[in-house]
Amino acid sequence: MAGGGTDDRLARVRAPILLGAALACWAGAVSLGAFRDARHALPPVADDVLYLAGGAAAPRLALGFDAILADVYWIRSIQHFGSTRRAKAGADKSYGLLYPLLDLTTTLDPHFSIAYRFGSIFLSEPYPNGPGRTDQAIALLERGLAADPKKWQYAHDAGFVHYWWRGDYRAAAEWFERASRIDGAPWWLTSMAATTLAQGGDRRSSRHLWQQLYESADNDWVKSNARLRLAQLDALDQMDALAALVRRHTEARGRPPYSWRELAPFGLRGVPLDSSGTPFELDATAPGGVRLSPGSSLSPLPPALAGQQGRAGQAP
Repeated sequence: MAGGGTDDRLARVRAPILLGAALACWAGAVSLGAFRDARHALPPVADDVLYLAGGAAAPRLALGFDAILADVYWIRSIQHFGSTRRAKAGADKSYGLLYPLLDLTTTLDPHFSIAYRFGSIFLSEPYPNGPGRTDQAIALLERGLAADPKKWQYAHDAGFVHYWWRGDYRAAAEWFERASRIDGAPWWLTSMAATTLAQGGDRRSSRHLWQQLYESADNDWVKSNARLRLAQLDALDQMDALAALVRRHTEARGRPPYSWRELAPFGLRGVPLDSSGTPFELDATAPGGVRLSPGSSLSPLPPALAGQQGRAGQAP
C-alpha cells in the first residue's frame, strides 16, 4: 500500500514536469522555425505554374479523373485569361500559360467543345486584350476537328479567325467551304464561302457573316461575341460618317477641328458616342481624323478591318 502511494505521488510530480518540458521543446521548435524562415525564407509559389505537363502522360496521371481534371484546367484557363486581361495598364501582361492550359484541357478531354471554341477566341484577341496568337487558335481548332471530324463548328470558327483577325480571305473561304461539306452543317456556309472569296473584307459581307453566326449561336457566349463584332462594325460606320464631317471642316477652315463643337455648323449634334456610350476621339494622326477611344469596350478594332477607317462616303 505504501509503495503504491509513493508511486502515485511520483507520477503526480512528474506529470507537470514532463508537460512543462514538452511545452518548452515545442516553443523552442517554433522559435527555431521562425528564425530559420526569417533568415532563409523560401521563394513564394507562383500562381502561374503548370502542375501537370501536357502530352500523352496527362491522361495517365489523371488516374481516371480525366473529365474532372479537364474542368479544373479549363477554369484555370479562364482565370488566367481574365486576370491577365484585367491587369492594370503598364503591368507585364503575359498570356504565356494560356495555350498550355488549353492544351492540357483538351488533352484530358478531347471532346471539350467549349474549350476549343472559346479558347480559340481567347487566343486570337490582339494584345493587350489577349495574346494575339491566331496560329495557336487555328492549331487548337484543328485538334478539335481531328477529335470530332463531324463538328463543323470548328472549321467554321477557323474560317472566322482567318477572316476577322488575319484578313486572309482566301484561307477563310477554304475553311468555310470545308465546314459546309460536313454532315449537318447549315446551308448558308456554302454562300458564306463564296461571298468571302468574292468580296474579301467588305464591311457589308462582314456584317452578314457575323449576323449569321449570331443567329446560329448555340450558347450565350458565342452570341455575345458576335454581338460585340456587329457593334464594332457599327462603330466603323459611325467613324466614316464623322470622318466626312472632319474632311468638310478641314476643307472649309484650312485645318482639322480641335473639338467636336467645331463640327456643329456641319451637322454634328453633341459629342458622338459609340454603342457602349464612350465618346469617339478626334485624332489628326488617325485615318480620317477620328478614332475609337482606347477606353471603349469596343476597343481594339480587329486589325483586318481597322484599316477600312477613313473611307468616308463609301457604302459600308
